[in-house]
Amino acid sequence: MVVAKTPREGTPTFASIGDALAAAPSNSARPHRILITRGRWHEKLVIDKPNIHLIGEDRAGSVLTFDAAAGMARPDGEPWGTWGCASVTVRAPDFRAANLTIENAFDYVGNLATPKFEPVGPNAAQAVALMLDAGSDRASFERVDFIGHQDTLFADAGRSAFRDCRISGSVDFIFGGGNALFEQCELHSRFRPGKERQGYVAVPCTPSAQAYGLTFVRCRLTRDAEIPDGTVALGRAWRPGRTFPDGKYGDPDAVGAAVYLDCWMEAHIDARGWDEMGYTARDGRRVMLPPGDARLFEHASRGPGAHRSDSRRLLTNERARAYSRERVLDGWQRG
Repeated sequence: MVVAKTPREGTPTFASIGDALAAAPSNSARPHRILITRGRWHEKLVIDKPNIHLIGEDRAGSVLTFDAAAGMARPDGEPWGTWGCASVTVRAPDFRAANLTIENAFDYVGNLATPKFEPVGPNAAQAVALMLDAGSDRASFERVDFIGHQDTLFADAGRSAFRDCRISGSVDFIFGGGNALFEQCELHSRFRPGKERQGYVAVPCTPSAQAYGLTFVRCRLTRDAEIPDGTVALGRAWRPGRTFPDGKYGDPDAVGAAVYLDCWMEAHIDARGWDEMGYTARDGRRVMLPPGDARLFEHASRGPGAHRSDSRRLLTNERARAYSRERVLDGWQRG
């Protein structure tokens, strides 16, 4: 299939990505490839069929974009929330994207100056570009740019692999409870005017029984030129609010796991490495989760942001070997 502004002879051509997805087989055991030609495709997409492969004609020119933020209203009038605002949501196995851009174009910086919404969680400016939701597994991304600000990439379910991708954002811009492997990717911090703490890169809420969370191998941590030295944290561990029989509070089973292996870091990375993060305790108090209560580590970091400090826990060589691709992905060989 081809998604294009004008029909192409000899190939089924669709005027929108949504139309192409609707026409795709519901339960294909083989890859179903859709070529996304150059253009800005303003659509809110849900991938709920297995083996869908979206291949861009041009990495920078084939753009899947939407602009919903958590505080914006859905068609029923209720706010989208973090779990609903994604430009692209994947809920089926064996999805693949290559050579394109996935963007949430919400005006985050403009909203800082003039807030437009009532708070949803800590604010209403969460604006997800990609969400890997329940049902997603073995999702593969290669040469894909992810563009957003707060909460750009929400890897919350299944196994996923990212290679030669660029993820850009500011606050918590790679987050979730899934098992996601990032190899040779660029993690680019964007400038937030007027903010002393410019942002946080990796924010896992990994279930305690899950060995791997957000794993970064040979990645580069870069920044906008305006971001001062030492103002971005490697990340923080997240305990999202869940509803239990005795109330709603931060999930005690969320023991975030994030590891940087052989990564190069610019000087915007704070010498302390990791920050604490607030959550609601069972008794209703607002408390902070310190980095030492989660699984946040580094090994062989390099560059001006690769400081040595007591708060930046290091893996031994032996423990670092447990993060091979085969182990992290539990035997799945990325397609």
